[in-house]
Amino acid sequence: MMLADSAQAIENKLYILGGGWSITGPEPSPSAIALQIKVPWTETNKRHEMRLELLDPDGQPVALDSPVGRQPLVLQTDFEVGRPPGIKQGSPIDLALAINIGPLPLEPDSRYEWRLHLDDETREDWTLQFSTRPRQEGPTRPVGP
Repeated sequence: MMLADSAQAIENKLYILGGGWSITGPEPSPSAIALQIKVPWTETNKRHEMRLELLDPDGQPVALDSPVGRQPLVLQTDFEVGRPPGIKQGSPIDLALAINIGPLPLEPDSRYEWRLHLDDETREDWTLQFSTRPRQEGPTRPVGP
């Protein structure tokens, strides 16, 4: 997984712009999550659930305003990969995914984490941690000649 400014998955390849950052803001800006999942041979031709949730510094889900009230920010989908013809038995199968996210109203000077769950399983290395910069008071550079 990688944080980026934007990403695309085309023909199972990832195209990433501005990838690899871990500090953003403080003003909201678009972002993306680029994922490459290696599906084990024994897990092909089966439906799998993928869920990404955004957690705050206390490990709690980040809730955002929606038309039906405050809701945790959770991105969820199902996927299934098949075995391409001619591939060697036992080979893992790649799945490239790009998730583009609009600007999020996150707190300045905070730490956040995207946590990936596959079929309700998660691991410590299935996370993307990032920080938001503190809000600056006043002009950022001298005004005038």
